[in-house]
Amino acid sequence: MTDGIYILANDVVFDHLVALLNSLEVNGAKNIPVCIIPYDNRMKKVQVEIATRPHVTLFENTDSIIFWEDFATQVWKTHAKAQKVWQAKGWKPVQCLEMHRKLCCFDGPFDKYIYFDADTLLMGSLDYIYQKLDDFDWVANDFQYKSDLNYIFDLSSPKLPQILNFDELQSHTFCAGWFASKAGVLNQNNCSQLLEKLTSGEAEIMSLRGADQSLLNYLVARSKISFYNFAYHQPALVTGNHWSSQFDVIDYVLYDKGRRLTYLHYMSISAAKFSRLCAGEDVEIPYRDVFLHYRYLNSPETQPKLAPPNLLVRLGRNLKTWGIQKINNVQFKLRNFWDK
Repeated sequence: MTDGIYILANDVVFDHLVALLNSLEVNGAKNIPVCIIPYDNRMKKVQVEIATRPHVTLFENTDSIIFWEDFATQVWKTHAKAQKVWQAKGWKPVQCLEMHRKLCCFDGPFDKYIYFDADTLLMGSLDYIYQKLDDFDWVANDFQYKSDLNYIFDLSSPKLPQILNFDELQSHTFCAGWFASKAGVLNQNNCSQLLEKLTSGEAEIMSLRGADQSLLNYLVARSKISFYNFAYHQPALVTGNHWSSQFDVIDYVLYDKGRRLTYLHYMSISAAKFSRLCAGEDVEIPYRDVFLHYRYLNSPETQPKLAPPNLLVRLGRNLKTWGIQKINNVQFKLRNFWDK
């Protein structure tokens, strides 16, 4: 049995990836193999980094990538509300299609695996996660269930209670940025069967607020595989993991009321901020010193000294923000005009 870790990444999140890989090595996952799923073709820096790490490989199954992107495209093209909303915004037919590549972990080499979004840092041992997979097919450790369920499913859909057990939804939702499962639990065969249900009308129960997250939650719930969330079943014993929480920092490890975190997730903070930080800009980011520690763990001499951006840079950003706001206002007024 091979335990492993999957990470979805490209050069845009390179600083995130280096920090995560370094945190894995020093915080309990040094001997666990890692497979990087390419977000897109921007992978030059990632490939150079992988070449320096013998335990890290690149997912190269192009047939799997094609399959899951086509799978997601078929699903979302039958979602009438999604198509109407995304078209009005001028977006692609499938919002964030590349994020659905995380489904490639179903075709990867590991018997048990944990998936990490790149904007994550490991803080503690993963042993208890892999052990729990002996008893359950899908394992999570997050507090998504405390959020509005509309982030996962469209509660306005009359089909929702007909398709899924509504009483179980809250306890079975999870964040798609970090989860664990086993080989074969979900695969191209059983998901193709679910695809028939989705394209025949069931897609409408999925929320638009995170396309890959909604689809992944649907697949897990609809397949009725065994599910366990440490944060839901043992809330008094587990820690938080979101950057917005107040944690104690001891030797660059985060603690929640004396308990060591398993991971810290920087979700919703743009990768551009971290890129600017690593370019030497004094950017305010939660637990910034912790991130910089792991980012430059193997090359501390290259860590930049931080300084505020110069006046021209600040002016350019303000003008860009002002221009985007103006365009959005004009588009809103035009839509209102034509809708009358």
